[in-house]
Amino acid sequence: MRNKLFIFVLLIAAAALAACSGSGSAEPQVITETVTLEVTRVQTVVETVTETNVETVTVVETITEQVQVMALPAVDPLAVKGDIITAGSSTVFPLTERMAERFRQEGYGGNITVDSIGSGAGLERFCVAGESDIANASRPIRDSEVESCRAIGREPIEFRVGTDALAVVINPANDFVDTLTLEELALAFSTAATWAEVREGWPATPIIRFSPGTDSGTFDYFVEEVFDEDEEPILSAANLQLSEDDNVLVQGVEGDVNAIGYFGYAYFQENADRLKLVPIEGVEATAAHVEDGTYPLARPLFIYSDASIMAAKPQVAAFINFYLTFVNEEVVDVGYFPASDDALNLAKFNWLNANN
Repeated sequence: MRNKLFIFVLLIAAAALAACSGSGSAEPQVITETVTLEVTRVQTVVETVTETNVETVTVVETITEQVQVMALPAVDPLAVKGDIITAGSSTVFPLTERMAERFRQEGYGGNITVDSIGSGAGLERFCVAGESDIANASRPIRDSEVESCRAIGREPIEFRVGTDALAVVINPANDFVDTLTLEELALAFSTAATWAEVREGWPATPIIRFSPGTDSGTFDYFVEEVFDEDEEPILSAANLQLSEDDNVLVQGVEGDVNAIGYFGYAYFQENADRLKLVPIEGVEATAAHVEDGTYPLARPLFIYSDASIMAAKPQVAAFINFYLTFVNEEVVDVGYFPASDDALNLAKFNWLNANN
């Protein structure tokens, strides 16, 4: 019911925006499709035995509802002129690159630059230098970065484009690591000098660690989830190699039987024959486990832009529209997972709000 109400509110707001924008603006379409939603009802039953005992019984029932999904005005890539500059997350890079490739295939004749420099560096280029039109990020923008944007006259607008599962990987010849708890993962990337210090019974061989660099949103997310936002333990670890290039991390783990690394799931999928995926808390990174929230290292993926940029460069607005319209047709093939209907509808609403 919450999902349905949320989408309904967006649709009402979108319709109001279209009505206020004048006859020259295209109105959003409303597509109705039938989806199956799982609704959880929690019932609390109080029973008296020797003293009051509260028992919580959770009942899950599956119902079918009509859900309205927002669609943006159609874009004709053949009619779009002018260049587009994007930069940022190495994780979002392959998804943005795929959408740029499809935009070109469908007729866009301009140039789209997609630089993979890390979320932090990408947001700096967007918010401080003002040199890019779109920032790719594998973490939400920070308050300090928003302030930097405002200092140069930009108001960053967030567009959710997908979901990533962080892949923790080891060398395929490693035959003793079958799963890691979050506590063991923290040890493996901090104070444990050998695998024996991670779990009793494992060999006393040195741990060789590979991590994205500190400008990476992947690094930020890992530190937030595994080290409670304290980067000192991982940066103080011995045998640690940092790189903004995920290919360097892949090659490093592939080259040493005692190595461990982590990066976005798409890079593991691309190199699955060269690496071994490690379940976390006994849960593998799969679409089902990301969707139901049981995989502990899943995170949202974003692109950011600004209304003034889209007004001055209509090609940027057109590309973001195209991106949001077709991303769910490409995201799984790239190696990531779709954003929820709520998140994608909110991104589309943000686009409509910025362009009306």
